[in-house]
Amino acid sequence: MSTVDDIRQLARDLLREGKVALVIGYERGTLPMRSRPAFVRTEAEADRLMWDPWCEADLVRYLHDRKEKTAVVAKACDVRAIVAAIKEKQIKRDNVVIIAVRCGGILDRRRAEQIVKGRRLTAAVIEGETLVLNGDGFEERVLCSAVLREECLYCADPAPVEADHVVGPEVKPRAAEDEYADVAAFEKKSPEERWRWFYREIEKCIRCYACRSACPMCYCSECFADSSDPEWIGRGDDLVDKQFFHIVRAFHTAGRCVDCGACERACPMGIKLRMLTRKIQKDVKELFGGEAGKDMDSPPALAAFDPKKDKDDFTG
Repeated sequence: MSTVDDIRQLARDLLREGKVALVIGYERGTLPMRSRPAFVRTEAEADRLMWDPWCEADLVRYLHDRKEKTAVVAKACDVRAIVAAIKEKQIKRDNVVIIAVRCGGILDRRRAEQIVKGRRLTAAVIEGETLVLNGDGFEERVLCSAVLREECLYCADPAPVEADHVVGPEVKPRAAEDEYADVAAFEKKSPEERWRWFYREIEKCIRCYACRSACPMCYCSECFADSSDPEWIGRGDDLVDKQFFHIVRAFHTAGRCVDCGACERACPMGIKLRMLTRKIQKDVKELFGGEAGKDMDSPPALAAFDPKKDKDDFTG
């Protein structure tokens, strides 16, 4: 059976046997290159479920505070987010059934849209390793690898670290020898160059908070950006306020970000948000040996102290 058939059959079995009350997965969107979250409660509804390289949404957001036992379709990076949320006691392991998909990478629809150059797209079909874009009076072909999401290029762990069921063919890691090569190159820039980059990127921000809404690890009942007592940040479009929001949000992901790319995919302005979070990821890994969501046993990197590994002894 195909990956889609396996997902649908698992959903039917879990619902029929009463092992879950809900299956959260993906269904076809109304436009080419689009999928959307699907909430399936009956066996008949399982036929709505699908899987392809456009299944970009991180569905972990829908697991927080859910009372009913739920199955979720999850990519490897989503599984890491589930593990991280379990360790932060936001999700109960016994309350979730993980249907993990061996993911070969998600395609970047914005890059695909650039190939179309504003022409009306009617269909996007994957034929082997080729993406075929069809529209009124045109056809464009491009290798899927040429429009792969950047976070997928650096994914060193396409296999799920935790799962109740695993579907899909085996996938080889795509990551370069140095998975933080992009961050290392950025670190070589002068402080002035780094600040200019940050200034140009954050200047685009429209304060929609889509990054916060998409992030599986942003679950505070009240975000610091919404607080009025005390008021940490202004309500307007001031550049300093925008910079402050993104700096603080990035630091709040320290030791917690699994680099799923949900924040950057959600941003309507195309801000390179992952450079901030990946820089902090790299620092946490080098300083504390911590990698979020990599296993169920180790504590969150910034929630524990190991005198043999940590460089500061907090004495004196």
